[in-house]
Amino acid sequence: MADTEDKAKAGKPGKPPRPDKGDKGKQAQQPKAEKGQPAQKGDKGQKPEAGEKKPRRPEERVTARLRTHFDEVVRKRLAEDRGYKNRMQVPVLQKVVINMGIGEGVNDRKKVEAAAADLGLIAGQKAVITKARKSIATFKVRDGQPIGCKVTLRKTRMYEFVDRLINIALPRVRDFRGLSPKSFDGRGNYTIGIKEHIIFPEIDYDKAADIWGMDITICTSAKTDEEARALLTAFNFPFRQ
Repeated sequence: MADTEDKAKAGKPGKPPRPDKGDKGKQAQQPKAEKGQPAQKGDKGQKPEAGEKKPRRPEERVTARLRTHFDEVVRKRLAEDRGYKNRMQVPVLQKVVINMGIGEGVNDRKKVEAAAADLGLIAGQKAVITKARKSIATFKVRDGQPIGCKVTLRKTRMYEFVDRLINIALPRVRDFRGLSPKSFDGRGNYTIGIKEHIIFPEIDYDKAADIWGMDITICTSAKTDEEARALLTAFNFPFRQ
């Protein structure tokens, strides 16, 4: 009987002893890296480095030609002609807003998207699709329906667009006789209406399916229309005599 009890206690030969319940499923924990220090290579969850990425080079900022002309020529000329005592009193261009209304977009949304793509090419900036604010049964317009697109340009893109507008786009207008000097709003802002958007060289005439008009509003810091007109005249805007 004693021999039988000894064999039962010893268990089967060749079988490893069972681990204690307290150590079951637990592994030796590695010390965590202190805050602010990089984790070690042996730490759990760290992926091997697949190759460091080279830092991206910053884009070179080029000053617009019209902005250089304003700083070197226009500002001094206006200060002398208008009698400004401080150079900061000279009015400047603040922004240019281009708006394109698509009446045919009520029946076909694709035409609004095509117009927004063309406007993005002209302005060099993605256009925003404008939507109706309220429903009008007479025009079959519903609230929230896309009816046009617009772009707001500032700083470098604004000066580049105005430069292309004066020197390239306006001379391509058919039967152009000059800009109207009465399109000021009384607060120093000037609006131009263009019937065909294909006057800009960015639009391929052969690929253009439709021709749309646009409104271009040039906002300045001038307080009166006379100051705004003097500023735009210094930029060689072809006003009608």
